[in-house]
Amino acid sequence: MSVSRVIESKGSIYQGAALILISELFLVGSGMAIKQIGDQLPVEMIVFFRNLLGVMLLLPWLLNNGLSAIRTSRLHLHFMRAGVGVVAMGCLFYTWGHLPLAQAALLKQTAPFFMPVLAFFWLGERVGWLVKVSIVIGFSGVYLILNPQEGAFNWVVLVALCGASLGALAKVTVRNLRSTEPARRIVFYFAFFSTLIAFVPAVIGWQPLTWPLFGLLVIVAACSTLAQLLLSKAYGMAPAGQLGPFTYGSVAFAVLLGWFIWDEVLATHTWIGIGLICGAGLVAMLGKARSA
Repeated sequence: MSVSRVIESKGSIYQGAALILISELFLVGSGMAIKQIGDQLPVEMIVFFRNLLGVMLLLPWLLNNGLSAIRTSRLHLHFMRAGVGVVAMGCLFYTWGHLPLAQAALLKQTAPFFMPVLAFFWLGERVGWLVKVSIVIGFSGVYLILNPQEGAFNWVVLVALCGASLGALAKVTVRNLRSTEPARRIVFYFAFFSTLIAFVPAVIGWQPLTWPLFGLLVIVAACSTLAQLLLSKAYGMAPAGQLGPFTYGSVAFAVLLGWFIWDEVLATHTWIGIGLICGAGLVAMLGKARSA
């Protein structure tokens, strides 16, 4: 490989890593906004407005490119991804509002432990021994965070794990879609179908909106949509195995911001769980890279 090729490849990895970190910072930003409104608005309303405003943010792109930009023969998969994604999003938003920021960000990162199993059964992808080891280590970390020995079992953690497993299924669906669909089309259909699916639950649980609350909902939608677009762009610049470790940046951002803004302090067993889950995630990515 020529020197210029090597420099170009490294440049793409650095750019992709930077985009991943910015994406994760936006994601934590949306979590912070949800934490502010979680006790004032039901999760169903937050999910609905996040997706409705996400569609509105994508309208300029649609108007610029016309209907050809969203023409697809895989509408059923887009709808399936949205259905699974809405429930996963509801679980994630609930945990943002009811757990310390760092713990919610970390439990979102357990999705890689569910993905190999789902990809094995759906896409026929082989699961290497390193990935199997990482799954065991990762769920040992989750067990420590659950902390059942001291009678402080937190059911919100199970909601977070449910969201992570459904999020993994959504990501495997995206992996299937990416063979024919561009990133923006996937993001648009996700926001569009999710808005339709979330409409009825939002109406049932409707609460009066004030302008400050609406402003925070706009922040949630903008941060989440930008995070999704930046993540899609980053994975188009370099292999997922090389960029995956940078997604754990959200845990570092959440630890710092949770401590700085809400004085959140994590117990020792939670720190050990964080170390195990982050380490297991890195081992899983190494295992997938070796398999590839």
